Amino acid sequence: MLIPSYEPDRRLVQLAHDLAWVDDVEVVVVDDGSGAGYAPLFAQVGRSGAEVLTHRQNRGKGAALRTGFAHIRAHHPGQAVVCADSDGQHTLLDILRVAAALDDPEVDLVLGVRRFTGRVPLRSRFGNRVTAALFALATGVKVVDTQTGLRGYPHRMLAWLAQVPGERFEYELNLLLRAGRESLELRQVEIATVYLDQNASSHFRPLRDSLRVLRPLFGYAASSLGGFALDAALLFLLVPVLGSLAAAIVIARLVSATANFLANRHLVFGARTVPLWRSARRYALLAGAILAANLVLMEGLTPLLGLVVAKLVTEVSLFVVGYVVQRQVVFERRPGARPGRRGRSDHWVPARTGPAGTGAYSSRS
Repeated sequence: MLIPSYEPDRRLVQLAHDLAWVDDVEVVVVDDGSGAGYAPLFAQVGRSGAEVLTHRQNRGKGAALRTGFAHIRAHHPGQAVVCADSDGQHTLLDILRVAAALDDPEVDLVLGVRRFTGRVPLRSRFGNRVTAALFALATGVKVVDTQTGLRGYPHRMLAWLAQVPGERFEYELNLLLRAGRESLELRQVEIATVYLDQNASSHFRPLRDSLRVLRPLFGYAASSLGGFALDAALLFLLVPVLGSLAAAIVIARLVSATANFLANRHLVFGARTVPLWRSARRYALLAGAILAANLVLMEGLTPLLGLVVAKLVTEVSLFVVGYVVQRQVVFERRPGARPGRRGRSDHWVPARTGPAGTGAYSSRS
């Protein structure tokens, strides 16, 4: 059990006390630079049987998690890890259910996710829905609750977790984005939706975190614009050299398409392990299909919407389609291509009713 904590209250002491009564659970708490004023509280946590690791200065939740992962990897070999927040928003029952899901050897990552039922602050409900929708568009993985701090990892994933960038709250979102790109086996376990004091401890930033989720889409847009610019530049350069507009168009398009393909393969989708010939063949088929669809849509929409609107609707639609098809088909990773396995993020473990336990770091929104 790993609990990163910054300036916690008595709920951390209660959580450590509750976990002490659970068989075969070792608790590691990381004090992320809370300061001398919190030393007595962490001393109580230590007396409950938990190991307390201390950062001399506040370094952020991501750094605290990595400190805990490194310690567990070195001193508790072979042990799976469940991470929970220290603010009382994760019940003991839900923590144990996430731990139980790690018994499946096929699982790479377990998320304790909320359904957001009952009295949920509007900011939390809206922020999670927006981020979940953008995450699904960007990665093709449907995650109900991208902001949950209750997560479980088998021991074999600890080295992988150390490679995920991010020092603060962005770490957990970066982790999910990378898991989606690498098709890791993701299990979602429904947990209780618990909010204390209108979720005043939340550190979720809807705009900033949503933009981070959209980074792959921004990269895809940049590669598309770069391909267009390269195509136009080559066309203007080759026409006077070759003396043939048709030849210049063909060569410029081949070069720009190849550059766009390589940029998407290596930079946008990170699909270096996908067989080159297979992805190139699918990319060529997609390009042909998009060209045909462009002609059909323009022919059908122009009489109804006018040329300018028809062009806008067509290009936006085909941009989204092109991104989704490239992500799911052209650069699809086969099982075994990455450290994890082909993800089945729709595997859902429903919640069970039971008494609410007690839990401050919180990434929950």
